[in-house]
Amino acid sequence: MVLVSPDLLRQLMERTGDGREVSVRDLADAAGCHPSKIGHLRTGERETAGEDEAKAIAKRLGVDLLVLWIPTGRANPAPAEPEHLAVAV
Repeated sequence: MVLVSPDLLRQLMERTGDGREVSVRDLADAAGCHPSKIGHLRTGERETAGEDEAKAIAKRLGVDLLVLWIPTGRANPAPAEPEHLAVAV
């Protein structure tokens, strides 16, 4: 999944669906990822997340999945992540 906009993510974190702010750590806990991944998404240094992470982030923020994320696939390939953020295989 590709993040629609780092600005939108930051805005939604400031005022979630229930009207309260959510921290980077709380959002990372909800998504099951490291807080640095959320930090990189917020700054635009990273643009992608796995489908399960994206769903969990959208759910925690109280928005529909497609408000915040664009699905990837053959017609919409995921952008390459910066080399220093890429997962070693």
